[in-house]
Amino acid sequence: MTNKVKIGNIYIGGGESVKIQSMTTFKPSDIKNTIKQIKELENAGCELIRFSVADEEDAKAIKEIKKLCSIPLIADIHFDYRLGIKSIENGIDKIRINPGNIGSEENVKKLADVLKATNIPVRVGSNTGSIEKEFLEKYGRTEKALVESALKNVALLEKYGVSNIVISVKASSVPMSVNAYKLISSKCNYPLHLGITEAGTYDMGIVKSSIGIGSLLLDGIGDTLRVSLTDNPVNEVYAAKRILRAIEFDKNYIDIISCPTCGRCEWNSMEVAKNIEQYTSKFNIPLKIAVMGCVVNGPGEAKECDLGIAGGKKSCVIFKKGIVIKTVPIDKAQEEFLKEIEKLIDESNNR
Repeated sequence: MTNKVKIGNIYIGGGESVKIQSMTTFKPSDIKNTIKQIKELENAGCELIRFSVADEEDAKAIKEIKKLCSIPLIADIHFDYRLGIKSIENGIDKIRINPGNIGSEENVKKLADVLKATNIPVRVGSNTGSIEKEFLEKYGRTEKALVESALKNVALLEKYGVSNIVISVKASSVPMSVNAYKLISSKCNYPLHLGITEAGTYDMGIVKSSIGIGSLLLDGIGDTLRVSLTDNPVNEVYAAKRILRAIEFDKNYIDIISCPTCGRCEWNSMEVAKNIEQYTSKFNIPLKIAVMGCVVNGPGEAKECDLGIAGGKKSCVIFKKGIVIKTVPIDKAQEEFLKEIEKLIDESNNR
């Protein structure tokens, strides 16, 4: 089990639930838009939010942002350790530094002294774009170079008394990322921040992240995650939630089971499935609902579901736990099914 680290008012590691992160797209000094986006991310289910602190104005803005936001905030620091110190002075909850670009050991020590004095946690975020030269020359651009680069910087922080450490070892290659996380998890007990860096645009980015992050979590590796997408960061949060649900780390939602359909399907089950999923997405209730293409094996395949529907040429059957409770005409199928879903939701809320 990894160490437990406190970030603002939440914990990661040590058996805590896997926390969802994202990153704002505005400079913190654009306070109005930054706060607006933080609220959007928080409403979507984000639990930790990071932003890039590129100059002194960004660092100063943290104080104003913290007055209006309670979610833990992370300052992403590159090149200038002084921005890390100023971020801490202005109330940031966590710092992220990148191995290879924070400067000399003397500069790391200056930041480490403040981290130790304030007990603010720090993530050492190694990625393939910032592996230190000595490890690139020794190992090439590999998972070993990623891990060794991260561990060197962790050792530096430890040397100066810092122990509230989180690590990430991200690559844009899914196999390299997975191998790097497996390697580093065997070498230390620090909480691990999972992700596939520069994963790409919405479709491919989600595929890469789901395979990489999902496989690691199923192996018991990882304490927090970010799905990196070239897209609205709110979609990163939704994607992260879906990953956690797909691997059954999060069961507090309405899971829609639906078949891919075939030539036996004689009604528009695809449209109904999409509409039902959209309607139920706002409820945090552990239910399973099935939308099946035909009655040949629909109720049987979905007999473990709390509620389901399967169609024929002229009518659909609605069933609970595999037992048919009513037959309805095709043109009334969605309407009647929604009524049964609403009843089920009311029953669940009143238990």
